[in-house]
Amino acid sequence: MSHHEWTADEIRRVGRLVVDLIADHLTSLPERPAFRPVPAALAQEMAATPAPAHPASPDDILRRFKDTIEPYPFGNGHPRFWGWINSPPAVMGVFADALAAAMNPSCAGGNHAAIHLEREVLEWFRELLRFPRGAMGLLVSGGSMATMTALAVARHVKSGVDVRQDGLCGAAAPFAFYMTTEGHSCARKAIELLGFGSASIRIVPATDAYTMDVAALDNQITADRRAGVRPIAVVATAGTTNTGAIDDLRAIADVCRRHDVWMHVDAAYGGPAILSDEYGSAIAALAEADSAAVDPHKWMFVPVEAGLVVVRDGEAMRSAFSLVPPYIRTQGSAGEVYGLPWFSEYGFQQTRGFRALKVWMAMQQFGTRGYKAIVEENIALAKYLADRVRRAEDFELMAPPSLSVVCFRYLDPSTRRADAGPSGDVAAMERENAAAALNRAILERLQLSGEAFITSTELRGRFVLRACVVNYRSTPEDVDRMLDAVRAIGADVAALP
Repeated sequence: MSHHEWTADEIRRVGRLVVDLIADHLTSLPERPAFRPVPAALAQEMAATPAPAHPASPDDILRRFKDTIEPYPFGNGHPRFWGWINSPPAVMGVFADALAAAMNPSCAGGNHAAIHLEREVLEWFRELLRFPRGAMGLLVSGGSMATMTALAVARHVKSGVDVRQDGLCGAAAPFAFYMTTEGHSCARKAIELLGFGSASIRIVPATDAYTMDVAALDNQITADRRAGVRPIAVVATAGTTNTGAIDDLRAIADVCRRHDVWMHVDAAYGGPAILSDEYGSAIAALAEADSAAVDPHKWMFVPVEAGLVVVRDGEAMRSAFSLVPPYIRTQGSAGEVYGLPWFSEYGFQQTRGFRALKVWMAMQQFGTRGYKAIVEENIALAKYLADRVRRAEDFELMAPPSLSVVCFRYLDPSTRRADAGPSGDVAAMERENAAAALNRAILERLQLSGEAFITSTELRGRFVLRACVVNYRSTPEDVDRMLDAVRAIGADVAALP
């Protein structure tokens, strides 16, 4: 079928087939395995298939989707998927993606609905995060691009040179950034791409709770200033990927103010917990930062991709990026609309997708009260998991639980706890290696079993299992099933010669 034959009736006919596929997919997930790897033969076939030379019918295209793509999802729609930080999608967000694609605007700027809608959504987030009027935001692909955008503004404001004209090569002093080992790797990528180099990163020690040691941060900035180094930014975190830890944002803000250093907060995961009773106050302190990142596609269930950056000084954000060419600089519909500059003046992208619609629709589907209820339910579920781990002889809690992340591991009951047995560095290392090997094997078998999907991380060099609950479908029964599966697989693996 070629493009000009799409009548309204044909669009409706094919659309119903698509909606049936969506409905079947979303409602059948709980009964299906949490994960099914793509068979090797199918993967090889996909890699070897040439580009189509001739049109295919809509029915054939959808049949191929149903047979070869839909059966092998990432897994994050399943109630027992707690890997990385990936949520199931809001149904209205799914429909919004289709409606946004049908309108298919470029959201660089102009006077069309998508632009005004994005400003509405940004204003919702400015208020939610309690940033002042005069702050500016942008919907971006995710936390990585939000961090890149924020640190580019920090570079423009804090580097002491005209970085847009001269770059960093004329700088009189070396630069420094500050983060802990728990800070997300996207900050390092951004610092490298912005021309500073990873050697400019100071790793601030973390506390036993995996939060930034604020006194150590203060000392490092003081020492750098004395040594003639120019601090640019501190990257703090409200909800680390590893453990869900929340840095002491108020104390960090105080240090940054005293030393005139930019403060960026990675709240990509933890941001929505500002609505919760338990963590609201700690996270609300990010309003004291110069910039923050939040991912609506994590704990707000907006379909990927939907990240957000907000910068306290909107004018600084504009001056870091704006390069308005003559063909856009006209008055009227193509220039500033109602006194508002184009979004492309606040970030790197020119042509931008209509991300705002799925954020707007998902936020209406749940409302802030609905989000608060789900976030608190997920936090309670993580506590339930942590409590079960604490009470069990054959499980060990590996970090203080925070937000909805629980790090734990299985212990071979015959050897009991990893710190039992003969003392000495060599014996301890052997036990640690054995525990790591056991849990690696458990994780691989658990994922391939399809019973549940969790992932792993390393904490102070120790391999741990990690569950992150950002899932409105999960229940305590799902937690029980996952732990039962880990225990059964662990017993099997431990019994192997």
